[in-house]
Amino acid sequence: MVTSKLLHDQPRKGSDVLVEALEREGVTDVFAYPGGASMEIHQALTRSHTIRNVLPRHEQGGVFAAEGYARASGKPGVCIATSGPGATNLVSGLADALLDSIPLVAITGQVPRRMIGTDAFQETPIVEVTRSITKHNYLVLDVEDIPRVVREAFYLARTGRPGPVLIDVPKDIQQQLVVPKWDEPMRLPGYLSRMPKMPNEDHLHQIVRLVSEAKKPVLYAGGGCMDASEELRRFVELTGIPVTNTLMGLGTFPASDDLSLRMLGMHGTVYANYAVDKSDLLLAFGVRFDDRVTGKLEAFASRAKIVHIDIDSAEIGKNKQPHVSICGDIKIALQGLNQILEKGEGKGFDFSSWRSELDEQKVKFPLSFKTFGEAIPPQYAIQVLDELTGGDAIISTGVGQHQMWAAQFYKYNRPRQWLTSGGLGAMGFGLPAAIGAAVARPDAVVVDIDGDGSFIMNVQELATIRVENLPVKILLLNNQHLGMVVQWEDRFYKANRAHTYLGNPSKESEIFPDMLKFAEACDIPAARVTKKADLRAAIQKMLDTPGPYLLDVIVPHQEHVLPMIPAGGGFMDVITEGDGRTQY
Repeated sequence: MVTSKLLHDQPRKGSDVLVEALEREGVTDVFAYPGGASMEIHQALTRSHTIRNVLPRHEQGGVFAAEGYARASGKPGVCIATSGPGATNLVSGLADALLDSIPLVAITGQVPRRMIGTDAFQETPIVEVTRSITKHNYLVLDVEDIPRVVREAFYLARTGRPGPVLIDVPKDIQQQLVVPKWDEPMRLPGYLSRMPKMPNEDHLHQIVRLVSEAKKPVLYAGGGCMDASEELRRFVELTGIPVTNTLMGLGTFPASDDLSLRMLGMHGTVYANYAVDKSDLLLAFGVRFDDRVTGKLEAFASRAKIVHIDIDSAEIGKNKQPHVSICGDIKIALQGLNQILEKGEGKGFDFSSWRSELDEQKVKFPLSFKTFGEAIPPQYAIQVLDELTGGDAIISTGVGQHQMWAAQFYKYNRPRQWLTSGGLGAMGFGLPAAIGAAVARPDAVVVDIDGDGSFIMNVQELATIRVENLPVKILLLNNQHLGMVVQWEDRFYKANRAHTYLGNPSKESEIFPDMLKFAEACDIPAARVTKKADLRAAIQKMLDTPGPYLLDVIVPHQEHVLPMIPAGGGFMDVITEGDGRTQY
């Protein structure tokens, strides 16, 4: 337990109570940017012996770093910002954490209580602003509530379906003296009564029966399986059912396993989408039938009986009506299923003909790319990185084409290796998320695979990386364009460029901006590579250089992410050919 520097009955400031409450939750790292309304909290942080502040250079960098920390470690990430613009700069990160179910506690300073609602300097009603993009939020109006509110916030963030919780603390409460009561009970009767129950035995037996009746089962596993990876692998070992992962679920089942169909959905493999299309049983575990996975809902798994297991009751039947559903923790449900299977129920599953049908598809439609002269195919850069890191690095990304290639061409074999903004698709996520991962997992190799558009959105975080001396490697796939929008322009808008060129139009032959100079400004070693023959050595040098490193990889902007099922389409509409060198 935390040893307070004060005697237990000595009064202290609300800000010190807040920091001690964080210590009691096991917090060791925060991402906090100071301002007028939060400086009391920062003063208190300097008095903490256990909490390190990693100073971001923008509050959005702070909240994305806290998310990277949470995604890489599984523990709630903590970020702190001041009132007004500091608080509103957290908005994208909170929305991102809600959509991707990431445990996060955001603390904001607020103007003193008497000034709330007077349009005071740097005042925004952040509880109102964030109401629909947080799991829950608090405005602390009594200093005595701080211990309870902090305990509740962490409990809410990490239990059930995880998510972001915001605590707004007025400055006068931070300054008020109080003797903290650490044993105040939580007041969450409604939430606790809705916590999912143990799975019903009959339902588990019913699922095993459906598996034994199926000829073409597929397991569709998502981010909900992040902490149930071992149970998932055991279930697959016992049944021999092929597995496809969502973008958020990558790593929950090893991509290098023979039964892995890799990612499904809009940019998923042909064979994963083929498997779902032809399946007669779809086991949907910890997923939400997102539009980027399903495309046209009526056509998605239209021949299959659907089993849906999810911790959030709101997701069951939201987009697709299941035949059997369990609202509960997938880890516990899988443990129950595995016990039934280990007792010998439904023995002798034989899906070998189904598996060989899928193996045929794997051979026929592998993930592939073309090479043009000496130009570096972006997919190849990721493949080489996968080889040289032994598939063992923690990868963060921005959003766009590079993100999809990083999902396709790096083989994730463990959970919490893949950090990406899935539901929100927030550009600028990669660099700060890598900071959070490097803080959470100092032993790991952390690589931000980024695009030139995304990278520049939080480029200021290079300063944090240097000052904290974090060994973050940046593999920048630089095509001088907003690649994913360019791909859509090529396919659906006759290649009409509508503000998607990110270079300098008056000097088109030059790379602009010069990313190496951003690195130089922050004293980070950097290099540029333009030829395929030089790439392997350049990536090896990046990995061998101690500390941070930026590798600017110049790639052609004509590349398209394939396969592609156009938005709202079905498996029959899959595109497997072509690029920006072709007219449509």
